Amino acid sequence: MDNQYFSKEGLEKLKRELEERLNVMRPEIAQRIKEAKELGDLSENAEYDSAKEAQALNEGRIEDIKSTLESAVIITGNNLSGTVGVGSGIKVESKDGTRSFVIVGAAESDPIKGFISNESPLGKAFLGHKKGDKLEVRTPKGIVEYKIVEVN
Repeated sequence: MDNQYFSKEGLEKLKRELEERLNVMRPEIAQRIKEAKELGDLSENAEYDSAKEAQALNEGRIEDIKSTLESAVIITGNNLSGTVGVGSGIKVESKDGTRSFVIVGAAESDPIKGFISNESPLGKAFLGHKKGDKLEVRTPKGIVEYKIVEVN
């Protein structure tokens, strides 16, 4: 399995979600199932069906989180080499102006907030480059030329 990159905060958020699902949601769902069983006939019991579906979804998410945590790598923003990598904050210029991005793992990407995945076309294009580098990136709008003006 490939490593999945997280900021320290992102990894803590994922761990909190796992704890919530294990210690709060799992018992609540089990209680719902127990109460639905007490109503009798399960063949036409919507409460039971709903609780079992919630249980399946919760257990699936628990397994996803556990699997993710096994391959999680914490990224740090202190980039001494000046080369763009996972965890780097960068400022770039293009014909559309100046934008700032942080290169993050796919699980934490939020392009609207400037957090771009290291697996995205834009994120991949920036990896390994340094301040002053110019590069062309194929985007949905066509090929865009970027100049990296800052790496930290």
